Amino acid sequence: MSEVIRLEGVGRSFAGPPPVTALHPCDLSVRRGEFVAVTGPSGSGKSTLLHLLGLLDTPTTGRYELDGIDTGSLRDRDRSALRGRRIGFVFQSFQLLPHRTAEENVQLAQVYNRVPREQRRTAAREALHLVGLGHRVEALPTTLSGGERQRVAVARALVNRPDLLLCDEPTGNLDSASAGAVLERFERLNDEGYTLVMITHDPAVAARARRVVRIADGRLTEPAAGR
Repeated sequence: MSEVIRLEGVGRSFAGPPPVTALHPCDLSVRRGEFVAVTGPSGSGKSTLLHLLGLLDTPTTGRYELDGIDTGSLRDRDRSALRGRRIGFVFQSFQLLPHRTAEENVQLAQVYNRVPREQRRTAAREALHLVGLGHRVEALPTTLSGGERQRVAVARALVNRPDLLLCDEPTGNLDSASAGAVLERFERLNDEGYTLVMITHDPAVAARARRVVRIADGRLTEPAAGR
């Protein structure tokens, strides 16, 4: 099975004074179809790792290959294009436009890929059906529950059929029932072949992944079995 993520000695530090090492050089491999949780306390380096994996930041040291592409050799615009085509993001805060319908919010993820309007509409509806919201395509976020809003965010992340789905504390703003429903949806997506990396500080949430990687003080430990 091919690797979607391959980190070799990847680290991130920031100039001082004093200099700060947010992520010590680390190796990580995530194969296509895996569901990996990265867990650790606040300030452990989870966000730094997420930004690197999502091509939102560049490492100070090491090599990051995304689906076989050496991201360190890319120009900024090529990195942005690769991020738009290959990576879907799900954030804790949903980040939905309140005066746009669920369908319109999902369509926004396709605008920068220059997808024609009718094709955007069809793909957005298919993505909403995939997360169980085919009956709420015209609903505004203000009329949706927290769990439904997060599922709209998941649909938006999926609409471009990414190689990698990055989830940043996706259950952090949800009650336990809604969080469970979103995690079940992630499990189904993984069963359908999607590759997921989920950042979480909650060990119970991390346990829903197939594999768990722990981070503390900017250091990744060896992966341990998930559930």
